[in-house]
Amino acid sequence: MTSCNSEATSNHGVESAFTDFQILPAGLGDLTGLVALERTCFSKDAWPLLDLMAALTLPGMIRLKAVIAGRMVGFVGGDPHPDEGFGWITTIGVDPEHRGVGIGAALLAACEAAMQVPQVRLCVRRDNQVAISLYEQKGYQCTGVWQHYYNDGEDALVYEKKIG
Repeated sequence: MTSCNSEATSNHGVESAFTDFQILPAGLGDLTGLVALERTCFSKDAWPLLDLMAALTLPGMIRLKAVIAGRMVGFVGGDPHPDEGFGWITTIGVDPEHRGVGIGAALLAACEAAMQVPQVRLCVRRDNQVAISLYEQKGYQCTGVWQHYYNDGEDALVYEKKIG
């Protein structure tokens, strides 16, 4: 039996003085910013350069960035499978300096809307309580565990949300 309970907690990010941000399409020109953001947000599990290039260029993928004063402070990637009735949030991250002001929630909602599928899935580290709380607040429910999914052997919790 798999358990979705998450016992560990994570530090909340420092609240940003900036609350004005834009959600914009991201593209290959954002690669440098995305590499930096990925390393800041996911030091243990940062995607390799080729995966980030693919996330910014593969056809049919959703790629959105949160921008403050011309700087990328958040990113979300989505992989819709409309013929199968679901899509995946492949990655989502917000710079720690800008957490706690709604950027993650806005990116999540924008990606869900852009995918235009009735069900959205995502994975999250079992120890990432801040992200888990956000997902649960936004209607996601844990449906399973992928054991030893992350580079350090940490489990991934699989979450799903019905849209609409």
